[in-house]
Amino acid sequence: MAQTLLPATLTTSEFEAAVQQINPQLAVFDCDGTLWSGDAGSGFMHWSIERGLLSRDAIDWLDARYRKYLAREVSELAICGEMVQVYQGLREAELRRAAADFFAKRIEPGIFPEMRRVVNSLQARNAEIWAVSSTNDWVIEEALKRFEIPPDRILAARVEIRDGIATNRLIDVPTDQGKVDALARAGVYIPGAKAPDAVFGNSVHDAAMLAIARRAFPINPSPALVERSARENWPVYFPKAG
Repeated sequence: MAQTLLPATLTTSEFEAAVQQINPQLAVFDCDGTLWSGDAGSGFMHWSIERGLLSRDAIDWLDARYRKYLAREVSELAICGEMVQVYQGLREAELRRAAADFFAKRIEPGIFPEMRRVVNSLQARNAEIWAVSSTNDWVIEEALKRFEIPPDRILAARVEIRDGIATNRLIDVPTDQGKVDALARAGVYIPGAKAPDAVFGNSVHDAAMLAIARRAFPINPSPALVERSARENWPVYFPKAG
């Protein structure tokens, strides 16, 4: 039986030293599973259902779609978009209040201290930092206040807002190659001319983004990303939840 190849695993000191060694001037971070444990996107969906933010019809539709996603009958791109579109008709101010409450109570305790330290150290060196996520912008923009990453450096799943009301018109859903495309539209990545010095991500859906970096840092990698990391010779790092 062929032996499964595993990537090298960095200790905390080795990870932090590796980041310092390349001294990135441009760094890009995924969010869920990379800066904190857990999936804030699906978490906010369940929170919305628990708190009665969504109608019964919206809940039933989303539940059916999410079950199909888990059965691999709905793509990652589709479900990530639909998990933002489902809030159509709600006031953005209400959604942002709900996102703030949700993140503080459910996700913030799981922030990885090591990742907060790395972000802070890069900021102290005046590095340009971007965050890319397929979770909705209401949650991600609230979350990244903890890392002092401003909204104009955040690329997240979002819908058009009209007169303060969320619509179902998707503006962006950065996942897989879509994360690279979002970085290109923002001018962060120009093929053959400009690329991030460091990219941090936890999922195979971050692989395309990791591949464009001068140095890829798989963080808390999923099994599929562990396999990809072994093939690409990307050392991986497993932080501890706060």
